[in-house]
Amino acid sequence: MSKTDASELIQRSTLTSDLSPEQCTELAGLSVVRELDDGELLIEQGKIDETLHIIGEGALAVERKTGGAEKVTLFVLKCGDLAGELGFIDGTEHSASLRAIGKTTVVSLRRQDLESVLESSPRLVYGVMRGIVRTVHRILREMNMQYVELNNYITKTHGRY
Repeated sequence: MSKTDASELIQRSTLTSDLSPEQCTELAGLSVVRELDDGELLIEQGKIDETLHIIGEGALAVERKTGGAEKVTLFVLKCGDLAGELGFIDGTEHSASLRAIGKTTVVSLRRQDLESVLESSPRLVYGVMRGIVRTVHRILREMNMQYVELNNYITKTHGRY
């Protein structure tokens, strides 16, 4: 896949609302396109990886180990979604694994590669970081709503259950 294709995949993501097409092309030049086979692991729970992934095509299952060898799928990330954003920002270990569902294409950006253009392209770096914060904020808001709904269901308050 060419850098032009990578730029098109990046432009379809939730990351780029603050980026111009030219900045998406520049970001593609810093990124690597990876093709994953069905069932292939992209991120392993408990490992540290400072790479941001944009799902360009296909889907990723967010899996978490439950006590034993059993894994539970918590969520499915689809085309345009981001993955690994918290590890990208703070370098902490991943709280879940990501596994390809079918053929999946991701655009991967290492933190040090983005930091390498901090002085020459500060607006690009700023736009990427805004996109990451916006995505994390959306996820947190959705999790909070799910928590409230679950709590209301359990306590039988604020609605018909």
